[in-house]
Formats: sequence, C-alpha cells, structure tokens
Amino acid sequence: MQAMAQTTCTKNKKQGEITIRTSRFGEMSIDPEKIITMTSPFLGFSGSKRFVVKPHGKKSPFFWLQSLDEPKLAFVCIQADILVPQYQPEISNLIRLELQASPQQALDILLVLTIPKDNIEGMTANLMGPVAINPQKRLAKQVLQDPVSYDACWPVFTQDTAE
Repeated sequence: MQAMAQTTCTKNKKQGEITIRTSRFGEMSIDPEKIITMTSPFLGFSGSKRFVVKPHGKKSPFFWLQSLDEPKLAFVCIQADILVPQYQPEISNLIRLELQASPQQALDILLVLTIPKDNIEGMTANLMGPVAINPQKRLAKQVLQDPVSYDACWPVFTQDTAE
C-alpha cells in the first residue's frame, strides 16, 4: 500500500541519527544502522532504494517499510511465516550472493500487502513478489516468483478467518 508521506532527511550530528519528516508518521529519528538498502529497487519505484522499518503498533503483526528516498512511499508488510507458514519462495544462489548471504543463512521474507480503501476485509498479500532481507547486512531484494505457483493478490482474510 502506498502511503502519503513527506520525507526530508537531516543528519543529527550529536547522536549520528537521521531525522525524517513524514506526513503519515511525523518526525522520526533513524539510526543509520537500521536502514535497509534494496540491491535493486521495487518494481515501479526505481527512485527508492533505502527504507526503514516502522512498526504499525505494539501488538500488530504489520509494519511499514518507509522509503527514505521518495517522500510519499511506504509499504504495509507482514512477515511471510506469520501469514502463510508453508510459503517457501525460491531464492536462488545468485540472489543470495547479491544479498551477501550464505546458502544456509536464514533470510527474512516479507510480503507486501494491499488494502483497498474502506475494505480491510479485501486485503491481499503479494506472494509473487516477496521481499528477501539479509538482516545482518541490511540488504534486501524483491524476488519475483513463478506466477503459475504464486498469487500477487492472495487474500489475507478468508471466510473462516473473517467470522
């Protein structure tokens, strides 16, 4: 979900933090060590490669990937294993090399969510374009999956969970 945000970055020399100002979250101080860098940008968002994770709420499984490069860009995400425990996207050795991750290293797998306006029950997760993150190096990449095997609009709420 794209959020409306106004982002300006300034360096706080006292603590080494970066301050960003967003219309959605207000002013945020960001530790540069927490910045996630995309090895290639999200499809359709070529100008944005640096993100920071912002929790949605203390007890919420959702969080935001707020862009530091594009003022209005933020994605609502969830850890893949929380939403779809059996989900096993294909992460090639070439992508692992790009993320500076060893073949046996666990990667964080995020799903980008789409929430239709005024219809939270219509929320979907993009299983076809998960985001793989090497948490040690803070490198990430959107990894396209086979569209025959995975859905870009997988329903988050089914009739069983909505009742």
